[in-house]
Amino acid sequence: MNQSFGQLIREARKDKGFSQRELAKLLGLDFTYLSKLENDRADYPPKEDVIRSLARHLDLNEEELIFSAGRIPQRDEDFLKQHYKTMPALFRRMQENPDFAKRVFREATQPENEEKQG
Repeated sequence: MNQSFGQLIREARKDKGFSQRELAKLLGLDFTYLSKLENDRADYPPKEDVIRSLARHLDLNEEELIFSAGRIPQRDEDFLKQHYKTMPALFRRMQENPDFAKRVFREATQPENEEKQG
């Protein structure tokens, strides 16, 4: 099931038993901003440090939550900037060839020790 950023954090907050006010206080945010995030009504995605803090407090994967929010982790953004000339061709090839895209994602998600054995 594909959940939005807001749905993910709302569900995780409730699972942890936090009220919006409690979690907002832990994060150093205004609870109305947290409410906007949970309802996918914020004008822009939160900063990476806020997302990482949310993930830590809610036991969510930081990297996945950053991408879910529509952001790219800074280290990945730096990599993309270094290789900006090849990115359009890569994305175009993935869109044109779904099998290639599946292979890229499958290889990217396999554990490191399997890569060394394969």
